[in-house]
Amino acid sequence: MGNAFKKKRACGKGTENFQRQCISPKTGGFWDCLKVDGVNDHVKRFADWLAIEKGYSPNTVSSYLRDLRDFTSFTGPGKDITEIEQKDVRAYVYSLNTRNKSSSVARKMSALRSFFKFLIRDKIITTDPLVGISMPRKAKYIPVFLTVDEVFTLLETPGEGDAFALRDKAILEILYSTGMRVAELVALDMNTLDFDTAMIKVTGKGHRQRLVPMGRPAIVALEKYLAQRELLIRQAIQSGKQMEIDAVFLNGRGGRLTARSVERLVKMYGRRAGITARVTPHALRHSFATHLLEMGADLRSVQELLGHASLSTTQKYTHLNIDHLMEVYDKAHPMAKKGNTKI
Repeated sequence: MGNAFKKKRACGKGTENFQRQCISPKTGGFWDCLKVDGVNDHVKRFADWLAIEKGYSPNTVSSYLRDLRDFTSFTGPGKDITEIEQKDVRAYVYSLNTRNKSSSVARKMSALRSFFKFLIRDKIITTDPLVGISMPRKAKYIPVFLTVDEVFTLLETPGEGDAFALRDKAILEILYSTGMRVAELVALDMNTLDFDTAMIKVTGKGHRQRLVPMGRPAIVALEKYLAQRELLIRQAIQSGKQMEIDAVFLNGRGGRLTARSVERLVKMYGRRAGITARVTPHALRHSFATHLLEMGADLRSVQELLGHASLSTTQKYTHLNIDHLMEVYDKAHPMAKKGNTKI
């Protein structure tokens, strides 16, 4: 099993496109789309279970497989999965702690825990070797977000000199207006847009769908881009080129834009705007949530808009909101300054 993971480039059609591309009658299952050679049957069934029953994206499943490969490389090719003992896991955890951050160790251990629970469920093993092994405590994560002024500067950055200015402007506006993940953005199809209600149907993690509203600037930017997109598609079809006509955001070759491409263009515009913070699609998502809470939105509503399955995931933004409230209090409340008054 140690050499079982010779991973090819996963899901050439774009790993961010979730169920539509990677689970279909043509592939017969998620695994064919992932394209991993010579894999152990237990791992293959585990990957199918993650993708189909748990609804995980191809990227997430690939991460699980990489973590499993790391573990089997450590235990060695001669060690059968049914022979794994608690001492093997403890030795692996010790090894991880010497070369990884606590967040990476926690992720790898989570993958192992899921895998062995699956093996027990399938009655491949009877004892879980991870029982009694505690998960490492994750370091406190502080989301990176932009100020309102920084966001406005970023949104105005695409200009006439940019080849895809209308598309890029629409992407930036949609990311900030909706708070959607970059994988959700690139997976958008034309039939997910409803301009009458100003809503977008977003398919998120676990194939959970939600409706998110678009702000007026995002709608205007999207309409301008879609008019250009329609013209380009017509011209391409007339010249015999193949286009992915369902996808909202297209690249220069007429294919669906990838998450990596969006990350690159957001980073590029962030640099050009002179923003010192690390500007990513996820930073815009954090900014969306933080600014909503600063303006008085309740946590449950933000949870629904972000597509978080658990409210605890959304609560990481509350400390940012509290910091903002304390700053306002310190500046505005007369009692806040009383302690600094010289007598």
